[in-house]
Order: sequence, then structure tokens, then C-alpha cells
Amino acid sequence: MQNIRNVAIIAHVDHGKTTLVDRILHQAKLFRDNQEVQDLILDNNDLERERGITILSKNVSVRYKKYKINIIDTPGHSDFGGEVERVLNMADGVLLIVDAFEGPMPQTRFVLQKAIELNLKPILVVNKVDKPNCNPEQTQEDVFDLMFNLGASEDQLDFPTVFGSSKIGWMGPDWKTPTDDVSYLLDQIIEHIPAPKEQEGNTQMMISSLDYSSYVGRIAVGKLTRGTLQAGQNVSVVKRDGAIVKAKVKELYVFEGLGKEKIKYPVEQGEICAIFGLDDFEIGDTVADYENPEGLKPIKVDEPTMSMLFTINNSPFYGQEGKYVTSRHLHDRLKLELEKNLALRVEETSSPDVHIVYGRGILHLSILIETMRREGYELQVGQPKVIIKNINGEKCEPIEELMVLVPEEFSSKVIDLVTRRRGEISTIETKGDRICLNFHIPSRGIIGLRNLMLTATEGEAVMSHRFLDFEPWKGDITLRHAGSLIAMETGTVYAYALDKLQDRGKFFIEPMDQVYEGQVVGIHIRQDDLVINVTKSKKLSNMRAAGSDEKMVLAPAVKLSLEEYMEYIAEDEYLEVTPKSLRLRKIILNDLERKRANKSNQNAEK
Repeated sequence: MQNIRNVAIIAHVDHGKTTLVDRILHQAKLFRDNQEVQDLILDNNDLERERGITILSKNVSVRYKKYKINIIDTPGHSDFGGEVERVLNMADGVLLIVDAFEGPMPQTRFVLQKAIELNLKPILVVNKVDKPNCNPEQTQEDVFDLMFNLGASEDQLDFPTVFGSSKIGWMGPDWKTPTDDVSYLLDQIIEHIPAPKEQEGNTQMMISSLDYSSYVGRIAVGKLTRGTLQAGQNVSVVKRDGAIVKAKVKELYVFEGLGKEKIKYPVEQGEICAIFGLDDFEIGDTVADYENPEGLKPIKVDEPTMSMLFTINNSPFYGQEGKYVTSRHLHDRLKLELEKNLALRVEETSSPDVHIVYGRGILHLSILIETMRREGYELQVGQPKVIIKNINGEKCEPIEELMVLVPEEFSSKVIDLVTRRRGEISTIETKGDRICLNFHIPSRGIIGLRNLMLTATEGEAVMSHRFLDFEPWKGDITLRHAGSLIAMETGTVYAYALDKLQDRGKFFIEPMDQVYEGQVVGIHIRQDDLVINVTKSKKLSNMRAAGSDEKMVLAPAVKLSLEEYMEYIAEDEYLEVTPKSLRLRKIILNDLERKRANKSNQNAEK
């Protein structure tokens, strides 16, 4: 029992969490010497590999010097904060990883705050000490100051520090003298991370995570905090509202290496295990004793800050690429997502085709949409809206802390951009040859800011933000300056038509693409919308002069990613998402009907 250590790895995005787990797995000889292993072993989902980020938290375990170390890898973005909050309940200590050059970032603060609130013992890992111009000692000081500001206890402030480079594969007590491997870090984990606390009483296990198997259904994962569990045991599931459901543990698994191992013997307290056979359970429920069930305090998760309208695809091209297109499919898929995505909320509307989905931010919602389109779903989404609350009779909106790292010569452009969106400067610091600007900005001001920021700073700006609090409404923000170029009729796009229209703006489409009436095909150079005919072809008459065919030079089409499209959507537009295409369209496709609707809206406002 005393030989278990449960440790979660927390850090800002891209500071090297998953790479460090790779090194620990290699150190513990989980693989044969001749086995081919790819990098970032734990980022096993396609989206995680493509984006280079961790989205879902994962459990692995390694054996080292008669100890079993359960490692929990967590995501770094605040949009996936729900993942971090729930899995920290399984840990007894944390490895806080900080980049030696960048130092503590907004997300470092967010995840560290959660760990300190749960009274977990931290070990600081200053990573990437091989970077030029890095300052590991200053980073250590900054982390101490940050912990002090977050109200850490004496014991937490007395944290050990390990220096090293996950990429090269070493960890040691001094950053100037590289070692051969990461065994020093594992020794520190065994020495400083406390063993799970022994508690008297009957069975108690908080369900902190969900797994799904198409063969056996839903699997409950959590840390057994009290008592024992065994396969075949009768248990009670205590719900969040105090209701009790009787159930039976059909099979019991513990984590060994990268997989799960089925066991027949009882699991003792402190171990992280997976239970098969429970029917009706949610994250935050407690698996308790059959006769005398006692529930644990449910996990509290931060509120969502953004909402989007999800509806079925009813464009003229619906059903051509996707497998699941009906409102029933959409409804069932969103319900399924709610089971494992803690920070998500889904609200049904008066129409069965339309759902309002609430999430933590653009990235949180875009990962859901991208996952759905890869599974074969077709859907349409509306403009992202921030959640407005009424606090003490005052209209309040979510405010975020925005941190921008940028070369000095671009700082004035960044300040201008952010202050136009109702942002206020809190601090300005110099880090080497760069300036670190901190702002407080409304969440709606961040929508669409990244592209403008990268353009203004020639791609040099590094942006990160985290939710702070709800504050009184800051006033109106003009988000989009340009109008839309809208297709006049359904058909095939011709280069002949695009060539004549190039001075009207930039296009999202290319020759020979299929478009439909009401589809947004480009960005207008002026503020109003313009309906254009991109399906006009050159008529082939039999009269030809020798030089009548002039050469056409078309500017390349603007290709936006899903997040960029989501930030670009106007109020009267939908984004059509299918497995192969992303198309922007007006909600009312017909131009005449659009004008009538606008006119009646203006009359209603008067």
C-alpha cells in the first residue's frame, strides 16, 4: 500500500509535459530495446498529434525501485480546464513543468492554483534548460513568487526543484551539469510526493474520469480513497444530488504501463483503478459501500464562458459528404459528449433541430466540432457568443487575462489592437529581447484577435489567455470591418468570372468549386455585403479574333482553419461543417428574402 505514488503532470501548453512522460516510460524500460516507438506516446488521438497539444488526460503507470508510480498527463489549455480539475482529484502530488526561457505563463498559474487549492505537494521541473538565453534560476524564483501569491502553504513552498531537458532526456539537481537519464526525477517523486493517506472506514471512490469501450460500454476510473474494492463486490453509486443506485463491480482493472490489467485480488486504498459493470453513473459520483454508502464532495468545475448554436445541415449540399445528418443524430452525439466532457453544457431549444452548446472557449468547442466531422457528422454552427450574467442587477461579461510576448518594435501595434477591443493594460515587462504585455480584456474581444495580432506583428506574437472573472459590461466592440461576397446562384465557379471580380475582395473559393446561392465566397473590401455571380462562364461563339483570350492571373484562395472560420462568422451567418468541407453561408440564402428580413428588423427597432 505504501509503495504507490500518484502524481499529475501540470504545465502551460507546450512546456514539455507529454515529452517528459515519454522519457519516464523509456526509463522504466516499458519497451523492448528493439521496439519501434513513436514520439509523444500519450498523444494517441489524431487531433492531438496534428496540433501537438494534449486534449484528454491519460493515465499510465511505471514500476521503479519497488514503487509503483501512477502518472496522469493533463492538457495545458485553459479551454480544457475541466479535464485538469477532475483528474487532480486522483493525485497526491504534482510535477509542475515550466519552460526555462518562458517562465511561468498564464496557464501555469491556472493549473498551479487548482493544485494548491487541493493541497497537493509540488515538485518543480525546470524544463528546456538547453535553450539559448534561458534563465533557469530566475524561473525558479518566479515560480516561488507565483506560489506565494496563490497562497501556498509552508510545506508547498518548500518544494524540490529538478532541472533538465525532456527532449534530450536528462534530469538532475543542477542545470549546468547534464546527467545520463531521468532517474533523478523519479527518485525525487518517491522521496517528496506523499503516499496516499490511510483512512479508516468503508469503501469510497470518486469517479474522476470516464473511459469507453464498444465491447463493455462505459468504464469508471478513479482513486480509491478508503476501504477496498474487489471484482464481484456489490456497491452503491452515490449521485451528485444524494440519490443512491445499487450496482455490482463486474470486472476490476488497474493501470500497468500503457494499458490496463485485469485483477482478481482486492484493490487497496490509494490505487487508481477502472471499474466495469456500473450502469448509471456520471463524473463526480462516488462508488461507496453497499450497506452504508457515504458520498464524497462532488467535483466543482468552472462555469462555461461561451455559447454556440448547433443545428442540422439544411444547405442545398446537405447529405453529400456526411453519414449522420438528422437532428436525432446530432442530439444523440451531443448527449454522448456530455457524459465525458465535464465543462460542456447543452441546452435544447423550442426547435428539435437547434441546440445551444456552452463551452470554455473557441478551442474547446472547435475540438468537439472537428471530432464530430471526422466521425461523419454534418452540422451547422452559428456565431460564438459570450455568456452574459446579471449580477446584483448589473449586466456582467467574462473577462480574461491576456498575455502577449512580442518584439519591442511591435508593442505599440499590439496595445492599439487590444485597447480597441476594450482591453486594459495591467503590466509591461521586458524578457530578453521581447516585451511581455499583460491585459485584462473581455472574452468577446479575444474572438478573432489572433489573426489580426499575427498580421500586425509579422507572425512574431505569442498569445495566451485565461478566464479571470465576470465584470460589468465594457461597452460595444466592433469585431469585423469587412462585408461578405455572396454567391448569386448555384453552380460551378469559373476562373473567367473570378478574374473580373478580383478587385471586389479576396475569395475563399477556387475555379471548378461548387457553390450555392447565399454561400459566402469571399471577403468584400467594403463594409457592406455584395452579391456577385461567380458561375458566369465565357460564351463560346464561333467568331474569334487572334488575341481575344487574355491570360488570367488569379490570386490564391484564402483558406481558413475551423477556428478561424468560427471567429469570422457574422451574426446573420452559419458555418456549414461536413467531413470534407467548411462553407460559410447566410442564414437566409435568397437575396430578396434577406433584404425583406433586414427591412422588417429595422422597422421593428424604430
